[in-house]
Amino acid sequence: MSTEALRIVWIYPDLLSTYGDRGNLLILAARAAARGIPVETYEVRSDQRMPNSADIYLIGGGEDGPQALASQRLIADGGLHQAIQQGASVLSICAGYQLLGHSFFAKGVQCAGLGLLDIHSDRGETRAVGELRGDIDPRLGLPPLTGFENHGGRTHLGQHAAPLARVTGGIGNDGQTEGAWAGKILGTYSHGPALARNPAIADLLLKWSTGADRLAPLDDTWSEKLRGERFAAAIPA
Repeated sequence: MSTEALRIVWIYPDLLSTYGDRGNLLILAARAAARGIPVETYEVRSDQRMPNSADIYLIGGGEDGPQALASQRLIADGGLHQAIQQGASVLSICAGYQLLGHSFFAKGVQCAGLGLLDIHSDRGETRAVGELRGDIDPRLGLPPLTGFENHGGRTHLGQHAAPLARVTGGIGNDGQTEGAWAGKILGTYSHGPALARNPAIADLLLKWSTGADRLAPLDDTWSEKLRGERFAAAIPA
């Protein structure tokens, strides 16, 4: 890996890649390149070693079996843990979000997570499907969250994780909070892809990874149009 370019890793696309989550990789790379930031992207499959020297790691959603397998292999590999200890940023979506916690359920069986976020997940009485929106933790300085959720889990936060957002529509973690964050780790149930609907989150990851206080503005006309349409669709008639 280059030591000069911004390095972005998409974790296990062969196991965790639903609802266009690969779009998060494309959007991050495009927003970096548009600002003249050299970027290298890597798609690391589950039969490959996880590099521990990248700047941003992305984990997508997936079904129960692949989720459990991904967790087992990431625990055994250890590369993601090492990267986070060295200051890497992480964006995790849905199943990828759950497996960063202490435990989650897959096919009715409790599975060990990576323990990188102080959360644990179990099964809800109903499936959460539809538009998801919320007010993001003001400490992150971001506009409201928008996304699409489709999951059967309910996620509970410990004292060392903060909610990413307070739910204003949809279910998220439990109908009250959505996602979690700690340090440079973000987790959310938001598909869409998440960064297409929330480009400010992409820019937050870029700032964390480059050390920049500010980034040059981009023309987000189409992103704002999409956000407006999805927020309108989430409001009951």
